[in-house]
Amino acid sequence: MRFYTFGNNLNQGNNNFSGLRFWLTTLFIVWLLSSLGLGWLVNSVFVLIGFVTIAPVIAILGVQWWVRRSIVTADCPVCGATAVAAKNSQFQCLNCGEPLQEQNKQFVRLTPPGTIDIDVQVVE
Repeated sequence: MRFYTFGNNLNQGNNNFSGLRFWLTTLFIVWLLSSLGLGWLVNSVFVLIGFVTIAPVIAILGVQWWVRRSIVTADCPVCGATAVAAKNSQFQCLNCGEPLQEQNKQFVRLTPPGTIDIDVQVVE
């Protein structure tokens, strides 16, 4: 008993026109988009590509500007070690542990009110 399938015969005939079918489909889609006035769609794709390429550059430049503006590097008034901190912040010196505060792009000691700072001299 013999069964005939139509799928094999149709696929053999279509293999000769597969390249032509691609170009006809592409031409039809372009014609359809141009006839419907969907130029805004093509323009929006170009705008999206431009935004995706320019936005990271602008973000990197903005972060660098913000860091330069909000980070202070100065010496500790107690031990003289170089320290880095954010503006208007309180922190401890990593070298001596002294609590410090940033004021006018310099670090000052953070002492409680009423504390008298003295230097001790040993007399022998």
